[in-house]
Amino acid sequence: MKNNHTLIIGGGIVGATLALKLAQDNKPVTLIDARPKRDEADWQQILGKRDARVYALSLASINLLEEVGAWQKIAASERKADYCQMQVWQLNGRGELLFGDSKDDDNSSDKSNQNLSPNLLGSMVEPVVIEYALWQRLTAPDVRQYLTVIDGQKVVDMDWLGATQGYRVTLDNDTVIDANLLVGADGRGSFVRKQAGIELDVLDYSQTAICCAIQTEKPHLATARQAMLPTGTLALLPLADITDEDKANPQHWQSIVWTLPRNQALALIEETPRYIADKLAAASHYELGAIQQIESIASFPLAAQQAKTYVADNLVLIGDAAHGVHPLAGQGLNLGMLDVKALSKQLAHDYNRSGGSLWGTNQTLRSYERLRRPHNSLMMHSFSALNWLFAGSLAQMRPIQQLRNEGMYRVGKIKPLMRLFAKQASGV
Repeated sequence: MKNNHTLIIGGGIVGATLALKLAQDNKPVTLIDARPKRDEADWQQILGKRDARVYALSLASINLLEEVGAWQKIAASERKADYCQMQVWQLNGRGELLFGDSKDDDNSSDKSNQNLSPNLLGSMVEPVVIEYALWQRLTAPDVRQYLTVIDGQKVVDMDWLGATQGYRVTLDNDTVIDANLLVGADGRGSFVRKQAGIELDVLDYSQTAICCAIQTEKPHLATARQAMLPTGTLALLPLADITDEDKANPQHWQSIVWTLPRNQALALIEETPRYIADKLAAASHYELGAIQQIESIASFPLAAQQAKTYVADNLVLIGDAAHGVHPLAGQGLNLGMLDVKALSKQLAHDYNRSGGSLWGTNQTLRSYERLRRPHNSLMMHSFSALNWLFAGSLAQMRPIQQLRNEGMYRVGKIKPLMRLFAKQASGV
């Protein structure tokens, strides 16, 4: 066993990106993905369908994917929807926040037909599109020497052998792997986190999100929209045009994340697709006109959570294994990608500083935690506060409404502050 061997448990976007970063830096890494192995035919079958879910990739996440060679493949596939503007508004209230290119900018112009804007805020990409691009890179010759990928196997046991040896992990096919550093990238229900005895702080919002894909009467014009409703947030996010019919009449497909009180959402999900579409259009006050088609309707409960610590001896958590936030700002994956950037940078810095003798030490991991946990905590609580400020019974009290209305109105008038918010959202 090499003294800088890293074992990543969890082959999703965050885990795969970290594996590529380390392999590109000539560090031996093994990636365990419990999902069944897919070949090219499997991927093409999945990619043939539109996914209602979408990730709002920030510029920082795009840059990281470009560094590992995945973004180039996503761009070439044309399965992405760049957005140059973010619009946030509240119904029955005063004020609107508009980030990015706006109609009153001195150099504004119609950007609806441009593939890419110099004022790009980010890009909406379906999860499977990102995963496919990463899979192509994980199997590429340039990383093969340092990267081992094990698909379709679950971790059933993990034993700490001491600080100098790290972890011994056993898979369900009895394969045993030793690694100096164990990385938990295995999602909200993280097996790694539980086995390490790391507890969670959890906030249940008593809300459920309805997710679907819709085709609207009016084009989205490369704008991500979010309506702050008394029942919760309603996000309308641009989707890529994937069929010839879509491309002949572009920018009409959106991904929807509609947050509702749990009982209300669970009752609505039982109705017919047409009924849900009509209710959805009405909830948005027909911002983009009528809904012509609706697909892939699903729902998921909403809760925020954060691990009480991100690290233990020879062990570190990243992505959803470490934290999960409210989806109202679409920052969950972006926070995980910032974890990857911070951890890979800290590992490389301390390894090089030690002359190649130290890898994944407690000091290195604590430095990573100090960089990421306060930032993630701030984001989690900020999203919770925004949710409380707009949704629920207290949010509808007149003093809260007046404070909210005045705040949105005044913030929207301060252009430097709006540019700062846009920069923060981009992650760069």
